Amino acid sequence: MASSVRNELVSSLTRSRLGIFWLFAQPLSLVIIYTLILSNVLSAKLPGVEGQYAYAIYLTSGIFAWTLFSDGVSRGTALFIDSADLMKKLSFPRVALPAVMLGTMIVQNFLFLLVALGVFLLLGHSFSFAMLWVPVLMILFGGFGAGIGLVCGALNVFIRDVGQLIPILLQFAFWFTPIVYPIKIIPESYQGLYDLNIMYWFVSAYHDTIVYGRVPDVTHFLVMAVACLVAVLVAGFLFRRASPEMVDML
Repeated sequence: MASSVRNELVSSLTRSRLGIFWLFAQPLSLVIIYTLILSNVLSAKLPGVEGQYAYAIYLTSGIFAWTLFSDGVSRGTALFIDSADLMKKLSFPRVALPAVMLGTMIVQNFLFLLVALGVFLLLGHSFSFAMLWVPVLMILFGGFGAGIGLVCGALNVFIRDVGQLIPILLQFAFWFTPIVYPIKIIPESYQGLYDLNIMYWFVSAYHDTIVYGRVPDVTHFLVMAVACLVAVLVAGFLFRRASPEMVDML
């Protein structure tokens, strides 16, 4: 699978003169824009955290988490339709498609992490041992997003409206998750509702480890692990059962 992930990354850079630079360019530009605009121009501050760049780091950490999830959902939704030719080949192991997709997502997100952490260090942000939890969170959140995406992808083969609906739902989910704003600015009477949003738990775990230097809450971590496992198992079951019908529809 490692070679397939590598080939997938290389193919995305085909005919590109700067090659692997483009894998770092997008996250680097994102971090720089947030840092310059939010911290220097708008002077945005993060309540409860000292430092000129605290809010930019908070926002970038949330975007970092969300990008992995939304990438998994978006790729998974389009995976089977985009790979119709491979799905129809009897000799091709179809299970390799989601495996390569997840591996590519994790690698790209990890590069995003390296770039972001490098900039954070230059800005004077200190890290703790809690940061060691980030790779684990990447696997859990990536698996959760990929699982949901693959379920949507299977449905999208039969009902093409699913592919049109997912981007809209992702927009609503983004703004109902404390990524660009801290949960503390929400009225206390409504804060409890965010516990119903599993994506809030994932994003908060990223904020805890990267911004605040705290180890993720044990209860929240177990819920996230279960959510990831359920999403992957449901996706695997649906893929296995519906695969022959999907090939016919493609």
